[in-house]
Amino acid sequence: MATASLSATFPIGSRAVHRVGFGAMQLPGPGVWGPPRNHEQAIAVLRRAVDLGVDHIDTAQIYGPGVANELIREALHPYPENLAIVSKVGGKRDEQANWLPDPEPDSLRRQIEENLQTLGVDTLAAVNLRIFGDGIDRDLYDRQLDAMIAARDEGLIEGIGLSNITLGHLEIALGRTDIVCVQNQFNLADRAAQPILDLSTERGIAFVPFFPLGSAFSADNPVLGNPTVQRVAAELGHTPAQIALAWTLNLAPNVLLIPGTSSVAHLEENLAVADIVLPDGLTF
Repeated sequence: MATASLSATFPIGSRAVHRVGFGAMQLPGPGVWGPPRNHEQAIAVLRRAVDLGVDHIDTAQIYGPGVANELIREALHPYPENLAIVSKVGGKRDEQANWLPDPEPDSLRRQIEENLQTLGVDTLAAVNLRIFGDGIDRDLYDRQLDAMIAARDEGLIEGIGLSNITLGHLEIALGRTDIVCVQNQFNLADRAAQPILDLSTERGIAFVPFFPLGSAFSADNPVLGNPTVQRVAAELGHTPAQIALAWTLNLAPNVLLIPGTSSVAHLEENLAVADIVLPDGLTF
């Protein structure tokens, strides 16, 4: 199986980014809530990521809330010109740190503006509309798309993305506007989003899998515990996580990884996956 190479890129809208980026979800405290356990280490991870060529950072105002964005600003502002910061809207946190939908168009606009303020920017490379639930409320979804299109046309965001969607969501959106990226759960143990990946590949849309190593909120991990993953890792001298990430990266040329970590050592391991060559014919 061919390697993706650390120098390989794919566009998010008008920006070509390296295929391994960084996800900021693990920077806040436990449960993606409150300040990090080690503030200086979180800052060091972000700066090291950019030093190593990361030009795509995925974040959200609800990570913390506000904590991830504030750390990004502290560590990296003023930002490198080539840095694409992507956020998401459509959700909120309550006082018990629960993840709740916040889908109304006026709220989406407010959430975009909060991201811009905490990050200290005038525009974002892309913002993903996060969908909660499996069904499609067509009236609400059309109004949500209206809000996202307006934000793009007014220059608050450069591109519109979608997150946690069904194939129907993507098809409806593509009938109305350009979509620059899609974020859905995808890993070797959960490939339910394969039709969405296929359509994204066909249409030249970046596909950004979340939980590529299995759910961060699950005690049982069928990805890292997969016997073939563990065997190949031992044979090649890599970690199981690196093998699973390399497999995901090589699914299609439009797949962009955003593995997150609060450790510089793990960051360097994650970025190394772009240069891992997997055996030909490897299947899981």
